[in-house]
Parts: sequence; C-alpha cells; structure tokens
Amino acid sequence: MLAIELIRNDPKGVADALAKRGDSTSLEPILDLDTERRQLISSSDTLKANRNEVSKKISQIKGTERDRLIVEMRKVGEEITEYDQKLGTLQTKLHRFLLELPNLPMDNVPLGEGEEENIVVREWKTPKTFDFSPLPHWELGEKLKIIDFKRGAKLAGSRFYVQVGCGARLERALINFMLDQHVNNHGYTEMQLPSLVTQDVMEGSGNLPKFGDDLYRDNPSELWMIPTAEVPLTGLHREEILPPGSLPKYYTSFTQCFRREKTAAGRDTRGIKRVHQFNKVELYKFVEPSTAAQEFEKLVNNAEQICRLLELPYRVLELCTGDLGFASSKTFDIEVWAPGSQEWLEVSSCSNCADFQSRRSNIRYRPKDRVPLIFPYTLNGSGLALPRVIIALLENGQQEDGSISLPDALHPYTGFTTITEPQG
Repeated sequence: MLAIELIRNDPKGVADALAKRGDSTSLEPILDLDTERRQLISSSDTLKANRNEVSKKISQIKGTERDRLIVEMRKVGEEITEYDQKLGTLQTKLHRFLLELPNLPMDNVPLGEGEEENIVVREWKTPKTFDFSPLPHWELGEKLKIIDFKRGAKLAGSRFYVQVGCGARLERALINFMLDQHVNNHGYTEMQLPSLVTQDVMEGSGNLPKFGDDLYRDNPSELWMIPTAEVPLTGLHREEILPPGSLPKYYTSFTQCFRREKTAAGRDTRGIKRVHQFNKVELYKFVEPSTAAQEFEKLVNNAEQICRLLELPYRVLELCTGDLGFASSKTFDIEVWAPGSQEWLEVSSCSNCADFQSRRSNIRYRPKDRVPLIFPYTLNGSGLALPRVIIALLENGQQEDGSISLPDALHPYTGFTTITEPQG
C-alpha cells in the first residue's frame, strides 16, 4: 500500500510513477477523501478540546450555569459521535482506494510497456544440442508413464494431472533438495504453513482485491486458498511490531499453490506448464530498508544456485516497469531452457516489494529503542517453482534411447540416476 502522505505531498510524482507501469488511475478521489477526512479530524478535535475545557469548568461550578453547560456538552458529544461515524466511513473508502493502487517502480527499473522490453542481464550454461529431435515433456511423461494427463482430467478437469512412480518421487526429491539447500546453505528458517488464509492476509500480501477472480475461495468459511507461500509468509507478522535486532528474517516454505490459470484460447494447453494446482518452494525476507538491495541480490542468487546445481541452462531477466507485478517495485525473473518445448520457462520471479506489503499488513519495526517505528521491506522469490523445473529436467535430461538422465545433485534424494520406461 502506498503511504497517503506520499500521495498528498507529491501527487504528480506518484502519478508519473504509476504511468510508467501503464496505470492511469486518477488520484483525485483519494486526495478529495483525504482532504475531507483531515477536515473532519480537525473539526472533531476542536470539539473534543472544547469539551475537555468545559468539563473542567463544570467540575468547579454549581447551579443553573452548571446544568446549562452539561446540556450543552451533551449536544457537543452528539456532534462528536456524528463526526466520528462520518470519519469511519471516509477512512474505509480511502482504505479501499489505496488497496487498488499498485506499488511504485524503483527509479532504476528499466522503462518499458511489456515483457518484450524486459532485459536479459545474465545467462548461465549454453543450452544443450541434441543428436536427435528432443521431445516435449508431455510426450516424455506419457511414454515413461510418469505423468498421467487423462486421469488428472478425470479427477478434476482440464489443467490437472497425476504424477506416477518415478515422476512422483522426482517431485518429492526436488522439494526436499531445495529446502535442504535453502535451510542448510542459505540460512533460511523452514516453515510449514496453512494452505487457507483469511481475507485480511490476502489483502496484506497484495492479492486482494486486485486478483480475486484468479483465486480459489471456500465461501462458507470465508477463507482463501493460497496462490503462493508468499501470502501466509507476509501474514506471519501481521499487526506486529518487530523488536530491535530482529531483522533480517529469512523464511522458506514448501506449499501447494492454487490459481485459476487464464490464458488465451489454445495457448499453453498441453503439458504441465500452466495448471491450477502446483508445488513451490518459496523464499521470503523481512529486512531493514538500508540493507534491502544487498539482501535482494542474495535472494536472487539463492534461487539461481538451485538452477546451477540442477545443471539447467538459465537466464535472468530484469523486468521493465510495464511488466512488474502488482506488489513489486523491482523484479528479476529466472527462466530455464526447455529444449523439447523450445521455450524459456519462468521458474522464479524474485521481487523487492519495498514497504508495500508491510504497510498493508501493518508490520512495523523498531530499529533501536526509543526511535520511531518504520515499515520493513519485504523480498520474495520462488526457490524454485514446480512443475516447470520438472519440465526442464525431463527435456534437458532426455537421452536418445528415451530415458531421462538426472543431475548428480538429485541422486541422493531420488535413489535413482535415470528414469526409464517401465518394462512389462
């Protein structure tokens, strides 16, 4: 959430920053509400101060003058109540407007209107060349009997699938491998989180109200199914004051994620690239603003390290202003190469959200005793997201005989080094 003080003091600067994202939302309704709200507060405070003065006087006098003042103060009390009710209504309206505004891009984010203008900042490992035509993962999965699309559709409809045997074991191995890396080597604390959260938690992370149509909801309980562990990780410290010396906080978590994937007709309908339910290991940090840039660089590198250990060719893109996510002020995407599908697949989107999420969640931090509270910065990124890692492993590891060779780092976790077509 943007600070109302920022909008009030620099409306043109905020409007210009929003325009870089392609957002043309008018700030006038917000400014009008803020003006009216402050006028009400001023009027109410004046009445309250007057009531306090007269109350002192009432305690010192008797007779008809005292009775008259008591009646007068009752009317003042009614006016104050009316002002407070109007103020509550205005604050609710203002809050709703602010919830709809996206984060502002940092000054060093490249300008651009969409994904075509994102910048490749680095690449790792040249994509492998094959002596045969590499197959896409949906053909490999069915041939090796490790992905069952028909039974997934039978159970839940389109964009669901079933993993079988070595396919299921491979995903479980990847999750354990990634968590171990982040906990043992990168210093994150592992968290087991609910898959259902309240509306307040969804709003705090920036998913509501903007993306309500893309989320799954349990109506009777008014709980929402998480689209990413970023949501409950943001909510861990909601409405808290973090004490001096408690930052940075590093969290990692494996969760199932649920999203209503909406794509253009006929696009990405084959395979497991865009599905409604998937697994993901998330990285999340609460940090002091002064260290956010360095901490963000480390988080991106933590996600890249997984790609390197899995021996997957990848590239890092810096997103332009027009392609930033709603809550992000700066984002780097990590994409791995899938030779059978012939495309780059995003397996991690790492974002510096500045104080946008902590302000929405009312998470505050006291840097030192007896100094003003500040809002910590939040950083997040996938470390990594499945099933696209599965796609890349299958397509990059395929051999001419139809088997899949797995990277050395996974062998202790899978218990097997290759995936071959079942015999018999």
